[in-house]
Amino acid sequence: MKQSLLCCLSAIIMLTSACAQKSASVNNTIAKHDTLIKKNKRIKPGAENFEAYLPLLSGKKVALFANQTTVVNDSIHLVDELRKRGVNIVKIFAPEHGFRGTADAGEKVDNTIDKKTGIKVISLYGKKRKASKEDLQDVDLLLFDIQDIGVRFYTYISSLEEFMETAVQFNKPLIVLDRPNPNGFYIDGPVLEKPFRSFVGMQAIPIVYGMTIGEYAKMLAGENWIDSEFPASKLRLTVIPCINYTHSSRYKLPVKPSPNLPDMASIYWYPSTCLFEGTVLSEGRGTDKPFQVFGHPDLPKNLYSFTPVSREGAKDPKHKDKLCFGWNISGPPEKILETINNQIHLEYLLEAYKLFPEKNKFFIGKDGAKPTEYFFNKLSGNAKLMEQVKQQLTMAEIRRSWEPGLKEFKNIRKKYLLYEE
Repeated sequence: MKQSLLCCLSAIIMLTSACAQKSASVNNTIAKHDTLIKKNKRIKPGAENFEAYLPLLSGKKVALFANQTTVVNDSIHLVDELRKRGVNIVKIFAPEHGFRGTADAGEKVDNTIDKKTGIKVISLYGKKRKASKEDLQDVDLLLFDIQDIGVRFYTYISSLEEFMETAVQFNKPLIVLDRPNPNGFYIDGPVLEKPFRSFVGMQAIPIVYGMTIGEYAKMLAGENWIDSEFPASKLRLTVIPCINYTHSSRYKLPVKPSPNLPDMASIYWYPSTCLFEGTVLSEGRGTDKPFQVFGHPDLPKNLYSFTPVSREGAKDPKHKDKLCFGWNISGPPEKILETINNQIHLEYLLEAYKLFPEKNKFFIGKDGAKPTEYFFNKLSGNAKLMEQVKQQLTMAEIRRSWEPGLKEFKNIRKKYLLYEE
């Protein structure tokens, strides 16, 4: 029965950019499928939907975009599983943090040979961000499988976009193995404005956009958001959906997606507290609770204290070996979910600015810098939020300024959903 159901599903998963108008019927089919297999409660990523995509890999020379999150059954790397099943993987492409996921945020990663398999690993977060003609001369098909966390400035969706452009440029079919979004149950934050486009935000989406990486790929193609030099009409895209997942699911990641997101508590707080990366405050890198603790040596001494140190994934954190004072908002993930309540929280950012003694040094940037040169503005996607913090507006006032952009985005988003809300 299970095999026949999966075969039924495979008939509806060939989703190309030319078929965006059929998304409603696809959603209905997937919803019916989820109902039929509801007895199997385990959420399965697209990578475990083997019946749907293994036939597409048969006899092909495959290049896989992957990292340490590219696992099946929570622990087996997909490279090993596919090789065992006879798939010819000739090349691996790796994003920020590298193939094994140990490099610092922003650290450039070199090409290497994977010691376990002997496969060449080409870094697309080092000397270049796109594969070259030479890289793909022995490749028939591109396969993408990365665990995203559903936050605009988490760079895996930017890597996906450029990988899609590569597929068009060199006329290679692209298969995206979808994965559940651990923050996929809400949408919030300012929508990025075009002048602030960068690798930490390439499209007009909010900070938390409530889509899986497969749905996001469909949106990039359907809205023609990839570079106009690489028309989406020429993209041969297939998305392999997850099983037993909906946007109301609470999915716990089996593998940490990057060195400074070690647990679900950090993943839930990340959309709110990563904004501290654009300030002089430590965002908790160099501690065992990144994005759950944050502070600065010059904040009041009666606040929570911690000392960032050098460690894997944070070799040179802000204020290394210095005593910092600030906040500790860690706790059980279930309690954090209740606290967050499907919203981005800026109260700590507002309070930190209020308490910081030298206001003109709070945001990282040189005197006289343009708004687009401030990293904080690249993270927030506009220059408005920085000014709102400086003006000490309330969260309610700030949130009201997001509403028009969120409404417009939600209307676009719903066209590309594969899963029930």
